Amino acid sequence: MPRYKLTLEYDGTPFVGWQRQDNGPSVQEALEKAANKLSGEGVTAHAAGRTDAGVHAFAMVVHVEFLKEFPADVVRDALNHHLRPAPIAILKAECVSDDFHARFSCVGRSYEYRIINRSPPLTIDKHRAWRITPALDEEAMHHAAQCLVGKYDFTTFRSVACQSASPVKTLAEISVSRAGEEIYIRCSARSFLHNQVRSFVGSLVEVGKGKWRARDLKSALEAKDRTRCGQVAPAEGLYFMRADYESA
Repeated sequence: MPRYKLTLEYDGTPFVGWQRQDNGPSVQEALEKAANKLSGEGVTAHAAGRTDAGVHAFAMVVHVEFLKEFPADVVRDALNHHLRPAPIAILKAECVSDDFHARFSCVGRSYEYRIINRSPPLTIDKHRAWRITPALDEEAMHHAAQCLVGKYDFTTFRSVACQSASPVKTLAEISVSRAGEEIYIRCSARSFLHNQVRSFVGSLVEVGKGKWRARDLKSALEAKDRTRCGQVAPAEGLYFMRADYESA
């Protein structure tokens, strides 16, 4: 069966998340319906990651299979046509080998979290960033965040609903930077626990406000205790940025 690698961009605001669920519309369901209209058959979409309700994506990678072979550009354009008016766009479609799997072939995932550090309410960026009024010290946040890099038991930063077999993950990189009133927190790893990035962000905000120091973040990590985590940042500021593969 011809297999296609799709790169998706989507606004997660109206969705219950990537994964198909009974309690509302999902990105997966919308894509599968569009694929079914193209091919006239039941199609299952497999993604590199499962974003939560309200989380966005700049370049989520998905694969689908059809019984009939189509040119890659036809797949892209037809799916975009059938996806309307959902806020989902297929940026790229590529023919790939049968051994490519969007999830299991992925060797790295990257997320970005956007904070807008200002007093006025958000208008254009409403549902697309977390507004925080008190001034944040992004340099202190970046410094503290480096204690999270490496292989650790991240129970403190793991949702109680997480289905991962182990809380041990390896965080390859995390950075905190500012551009004007915007603060960006970027994380990369082979894989993440449920709510791990949003838990990092909420705890780093405590550092940025001066309520925590770097040693407090490290102590929370070493405690392996979910109750030691700061608040979990809202979903609306989180973006799936990239999925990495050795080959396709």
